[in-house]
Amino acid sequence: MSSTASGKNGTWRNWGGNVSARPAREVTPASVDELAAAVRRAAEDGLKVKAVGSGHSFTSIAATDGVLIRPQLLTGIRDIDREAMTVTVESGTPLKRLNVALAREGLSLTNMGDIMEQTVSGATSTGTHGTGRDSASIAAQIKGLELVTADGSVLTCSEKENPEVFAAARIGLGALGIVTAITFAVEPVFLLTAREEPMPFERVLSDFEELWAENEHFEFYWFPHTGNTNTKRNNRSAGPERPVPQLQSWFEDEFLSNGVFQVANWVGRAVPATIPAIAQISSKALSARTYTDIPYKVFTSPRRVRFVEMEYAVPRAAVVETLRELKTMVDRSGLKVSFPVEVRTAPSDDITLSTASGRDTAYIAVHMFQGTPYQRYFTAAERIFTAHEGRPHWGKVHTRDAEYFSRVYPRFAEFTELRDRLDPDRRFQNDYLRRVLGA
Repeated sequence: MSSTASGKNGTWRNWGGNVSARPAREVTPASVDELAAAVRRAAEDGLKVKAVGSGHSFTSIAATDGVLIRPQLLTGIRDIDREAMTVTVESGTPLKRLNVALAREGLSLTNMGDIMEQTVSGATSTGTHGTGRDSASIAAQIKGLELVTADGSVLTCSEKENPEVFAAARIGLGALGIVTAITFAVEPVFLLTAREEPMPFERVLSDFEELWAENEHFEFYWFPHTGNTNTKRNNRSAGPERPVPQLQSWFEDEFLSNGVFQVANWVGRAVPATIPAIAQISSKALSARTYTDIPYKVFTSPRRVRFVEMEYAVPRAAVVETLRELKTMVDRSGLKVSFPVEVRTAPSDDITLSTASGRDTAYIAVHMFQGTPYQRYFTAAERIFTAHEGRPHWGKVHTRDAEYFSRVYPRFAEFTELRDRLDPDRRFQNDYLRRVLGA
């Protein structure tokens, strides 16, 4: 089932249900040539063009009243190069299909996010990431890109070919062209041992540097209204494979993390006063567990409870202070927050508009259950994040604009100059890009 919701009368909606658009027409190209022709035809008709993946962004980054390109026919693996250890895939390939196909070939990405519903181009264009001490976002694993630019020509780029486009287009926000294929670095499939365990919030904060330094992939969830967190440490393992038993996996990942959590959120939405008590129970529902499996089965998990999310990247050195301020704000505000706050890290990378561009980074994500008013919470959280020069995730709720980004991204002008060159008529513009990149 596609996770893009399409409403009646040609209305497109995103997964979170907070963005909708009514494109003039939808095109589902079956080849790069067809896509290029659709872009040229849109130009003749004076229409803007946007490609949309699975609709997992919470911003209107893919919304358009022009031509909406759906990439579901541009899927599958084009090429596996075992000498270079790369795989080239069509842009509409869902991450879950890529992960399964790679595992069949004995290969894996080095790192990934915790949701794999998105298409490879949607995930990378918005800077989707997991957590890692040494390994970075999905986009940072890109070795080459093919994109259709505003004049309908096909451009390929890598570190050697069109390197200035490559530096920016790996996280291109859909502003530089429509990505049609991506070449990823891969490695022989490996095993990860995951250790999940509850830990007091104060202990996680006091030991944060140690937990980060001692683990290849460290993350934790803090439950507002409690002093409790669930921590997760993923490290490479020599084996043997010890997956979570199927019944336990269903009970913990489906019944508790999705089913019971969904019901708890319904109750919390109907009667907000119950949320702190529910949070105490939720934060203790999952007991410690350790398991060993191939990467995508450890990094990713099903997310069936729908939510709206804001996530900011702050300098890693500022994460503990930022979290303390966030906790103080929630405690004093009278807000009732039923969703945990997720904390992850990434090393500095060299992608122009990556949230980790040029700095070691920690990510703090705040969520609200779908249909719950989130503005007050997100506004208060955003005030804290921006005080630490936070950079919002391009696909998640935020209120920042080009003026702000030009201050927190040292190479911002590099990106906008490239956009002027590749898309002078703003064929790929929409309201969101006008706001975040300037007119």
